[in-house]
Amino acid sequence: MILHLIQSSPEQSSALKTCLRYATENDCILLSGNAVNSLLNKEWVRQLKTHKVVALQEDVHARGLTNLLKDTKLVDYDDFVSLSLKFNKVISW
Repeated sequence: MILHLIQSSPEQSSALKTCLRYATENDCILLSGNAVNSLLNKEWVRQLKTHKVVALQEDVHARGLTNLLKDTKLVDYDDFVSLSLKFNKVISW
């Protein structure tokens, strides 16, 4: 079980694309920073649909996306720490 941390938008790096190649159904993908913007793109949402995906609440709020991402599970920093302890490995892409 791996927690995959994605911090850059797909326009900035290939981190999300690479992560999706390796992520399994037991893993979790945590989007933070500019990576939360990928949830605005229908193609990325489609690809992420088969994975457990959460987004860092502070970054969603900071970008004014709260109303646009109502269906996305948001986590705060305490939840982030809990997730990092729950999973066997954490990979930052």
